[in-house]
Order: sequence, then structure tokens, then C-alpha cells
Amino acid sequence: MNTITLGQFSLVYNAFSFTFATMGAATLFLWLSRSQVGPAYRTAVTISGLVCAIACYHYFRIFESWNAAYGVADGVVTTTSVAFNDAYRYVDWLLTVPLLLIELVLVMRLSQAETMSKSLRLGFAAALMIILGYPGEIAADNGARALWGTLSAIPFLYIVYELFSGLGASIERQPEAVRGLVKQARLLTFASWGFYPIVYMIPYTSLGGGAVTTGIQIGYTIADIIAKAGVGVLVYIIAVRKTAAEAQTPVAAKAHA
Repeated sequence: MNTITLGQFSLVYNAFSFTFATMGAATLFLWLSRSQVGPAYRTAVTISGLVCAIACYHYFRIFESWNAAYGVADGVVTTTSVAFNDAYRYVDWLLTVPLLLIELVLVMRLSQAETMSKSLRLGFAAALMIILGYPGEIAADNGARALWGTLSAIPFLYIVYELFSGLGASIERQPEAVRGLVKQARLLTFASWGFYPIVYMIPYTSLGGGAVTTGIQIGYTIADIIAKAGVGVLVYIIAVRKTAAEAQTPVAAKAHA
């Protein structure tokens, strides 16, 4: 483990604490707001809350692991005999990343066959992306990190293709009042996910030691907040607007069923 400064330790410590609180608040908001959307969209909002709940738990464990891995005395940070457990992130992503894509598909309210097909394909690709990325994250050398990172990029590129090509026609069939929001949710998902590979490559920069550790933890944390809490709230807003639009035009609602 890299030696870090007190400032670096505190920055990561506070980021984990903030994210833990953010995920907890987002969970409560999404679950308590289910009654504000129509029955057809409650599963999407419920899954959004579940994503944040899973992340909330894992950030609590990450926070505990960070505290156990470092000791602070007289303004000096030292490593302990307990290694920081980065596996918590990948367990979290293995559960939440497929769900993030599924919630986006569900809120679009496609046909049952299309919903099942896209959910399975995108969910499998997302899980494969995480599984392939983990060996690189814990690799001792940058060569192995690059190899597994490249393999992980293959399902990532497939997901990007599906988001912008496979879902493109489906988005155009959405009610006009939410079409822009759905595009924003898709773009926000892509932007936040695109941030993960950038963070993954930090060890290849001129940074070293504690700066690498700090950059990776802060980078992943920012991406998690946007991808989970941010997209979750956006999914809720889409569900609310679609509920209102379909209540005014029941014929259009049947067309999307």
C-alpha cells in the first residue's frame, strides 16, 4: 500500500463519508417516492433505490476498510497490518452496474419481449465488464492492468453501442415530454461510465505513491455518485413525467405498453 499524507487521507475519508450519506438519502427518497409514479414505472424506481442501497452498504464497508488500513498519530498517516479492501467496489459494481442499465430499460416501458431481451443482453455485458476489470485492478504491474482493462473495454463498447444505437429508435417512441430526459439519462450514464476507465488508467500517469491511491478512490467515488444517485433521481423524474403524460393521453399510454 502506498504511503499517503494527512491531507490525502482526510480527502478520501470525507469523500467516502459523503457518498455513504448520499447513497442512503437517495435510497430513502426513491423508495418513499414510489407512490408518485404509475404502477408501470414503480419497478424502475424501486431498482434505482436498490442500486443506491447496495452502494450505501458497500461504501460503509469501504469507509471502515479505509480507517482500518491507515492510522493517524500526531498528524502523520501510517499503514497498518490491515490491507485496504478494494474488492468491495467490484462486488458493488457486479451487483449495481447491470441494475443501472435495467432500470433505464424499464423506465422506457418497451414491449415485454424487447424489455427482456435488452435487459438480459445489457445486464450480461455489464457483469462481464466488471469481472474482466477486477484482475487488472489488483494486478501488481501495469502490463497486466492494461491487458485486463482492454478486455473489459470490449463489453463496455458493446454497451455504448446499445445505448446510442440499440435504444435510439426506442427513445424516439417515448412521449415528447420525456424524450429529452431519457436522452439525458442515457448521456449521463455514458459520461459517468466513461469516467471509470479514465480513473482506471491513473497508474499510467506521472502521478505516484499516495497521489495514485487518492486519485483512484476519489475518481471512482465521483463516478459512483453520478451513475447511481444522479441517474436514479433522473429515472424518477422521467417516471413522474411519463405517468402524468399517460394520464392525459390514455391512448398513447396503450401504444407504449
